[in-house]
Formats: sequence, C-alpha cells, structure tokens
Amino acid sequence: MEMTNSAFILFAAFAGLILLFIFLYFVPVNLWITAIFANVKVGIGELIGMRIRKVPPSVIVNSLITATKAGLDLTTNELETHYLAGGNVPNVIRALISADKANIKLSFKQATAIDLAGRDVFEAVQISVNPKVINTPNVAAVAADGIQLIAKARVTVRANIAQLVGGAGEDTILARVGEGIVTSIGSAQNHKSVLENPDKISKLVLERGLDAGTAFEILSIDIADIDVGTNIGAKLQIDQASADLKVAEAKAEERRAMAVALEQEMKAKTVEMRAKVIEAETEVPKAISEAFRTGKLGVMDYYRMENIKSDTDMRSSIASTDQGSSGSSAGKGKSGEKK
Repeated sequence: MEMTNSAFILFAAFAGLILLFIFLYFVPVNLWITAIFANVKVGIGELIGMRIRKVPPSVIVNSLITATKAGLDLTTNELETHYLAGGNVPNVIRALISADKANIKLSFKQATAIDLAGRDVFEAVQISVNPKVINTPNVAAVAADGIQLIAKARVTVRANIAQLVGGAGEDTILARVGEGIVTSIGSAQNHKSVLENPDKISKLVLERGLDAGTAFEILSIDIADIDVGTNIGAKLQIDQASADLKVAEAKAEERRAMAVALEQEMKAKTVEMRAKVIEAETEVPKAISEAFRTGKLGVMDYYRMENIKSDTDMRSSIASTDQGSSGSSAGKGKSGEKK
C-alpha cells in the first residue's frame, strides 16, 4: 500500500512538472510581470493567444512597453497584426518615436504601410531629420562648341514621408539630375561659360522639379567638379572627313574599274573587227576568181592591182625602216648625253 502511494506521488509530481512547464511556455510570467510594472495592460489570455498564433510575446510586449513609455497610444492587436503581416515591429516603433520627437507627422498606419512596402521606415525618418547627400557619378555632356565637359554633383535630399509608398528611389533622382546636367551643358553656347558659372547648372536643374513622384525632396544640387574632356566636335569633323575620303576613293575606284572595263570592251571589239577584216580578206581571192570567170576582170587589170599592192607594201616597209633607224639614233644620242 505504501509503495502504491509513493508511486502515485511520483507520478503526480512528474505530471505537475509537465503541466508547470506547459503553463510557463504558454504564459510568460516574467513578461506579464514586466508589463504590469510598466503600466501596460496585457492579459494572460492575450499572451496565451500569441503563443497559439506563433507570435513571439517578447517582441510584442517589449515593443508595446517602449511605445507606451514614449507616449504612443498603441495596442497589442495592432502590433500583433503588423507582425503577422510580415512587418518589423521594433523598427516601426523606433520610427514612430523618432518622428514624434522630431515633430514629424507619422501615424502608425503610415509607418506600417512603409515598412510592409519594403522600405526602412526608421531610416526614412532619420533622412527626414538629417538630409542625405547623394553623389552622382561622372556625367559627360557636350557644349555647343563641341567641347566635352565631365561634371560631378552632390544632391542633398530629404525623405518625403507621404511619397515613400509608391515613390521612386535614389536611382531615379540620379538619372534625372544627370539628364538635367546634360541638358544644361548642351544648351550652353561654349564650354567656357559653363566653367565660369557652374551655379547656372544647379539653378536650371532645380527649376525642372526633378523630385516629382519620388520618395525624396531635393533641397540643393551643388556642382562638385567639372573637368574638360575631349574635343568631340573636332573628332566628329575628322571622322566625317575620313568618311568623305573613303567615299571619294570608292567612287574613284569605281570610275577606274569602269574605264578598265570599257578598255577591255574596246579591245574585244577591235579583235572582233579584225576577225571580220580577215574574214573579208578571205573572200577576196574568191571574188577575183569569180571576176575572172565571168569576164569582169582582165589579166592586165589583175597585174595592175598586184603592182599597186606591191608598191604599197614596199612603201610601208620603207616607212617602218625609217622609223626604226630614227628611234635607234635617238637612243644613241641620249646615251651619249649621259656619258
């Protein structure tokens, strides 16, 4: 009987420990006590509900205590809802406290919307209090006289809380500022006027309202540095001249090719005509024999024709001999002068 009682006591003690562990897991007593001493109303049922919904009670309770001490009127349901939506509750609380201390209008609904949009709401509040300086990359532009200028600017921006959700980011600001710098330099008559008055670029860029639709408000644009680049105008002229030269050379080559083709065509026609002459000459003996046969050509007429032909051949031979001798004598005269 005594052993039965001792076994029952051990079982009851073990069961009690398990129940105590389960109770302490679902009811974080230390958090509940901390909330009571911080004058924050958090019920045990709410803590159990957080455990069941897999919401860390420490995150919600500690954030609620921080908000209450800072004078913010929030509830556990609001914080728990934002956590379940995937938000960063401690970051939102820090942002609300910073905005309240800096007299910036920021409601809990706005802060949670900004946080759920993927932006760092606390950093946004910090940028609203302390403006941020964005350095633009080197922006190259060409003035009207063809000289390239390379400018670098510093853009001072402040976060626009109302436009953080759906507003464009830093990349858009940099792109718009770069576009404004290129337009301002391109509209200048010469590069010297830009170097003498770089503040004109800042004024022209600011007048364009580049922060419209962005999450930032541009406070100032300062030209940090301007360097003179290459002479783009002269380079373009050189390239154009080179292109014109190539076109002229191509046209000249085309004309030369056409002349060569025409020459070859004329040579072909000459050969063709010679062939026709030779063909016609082969018909002469036939015509002579036919004339003899029909009696249209006599023997004496034939001999006269042969004498004329022989006389013509002799004169041609004498003329070619005279031309050869004159050419050789001229060559000897030139060689004598060289000696």
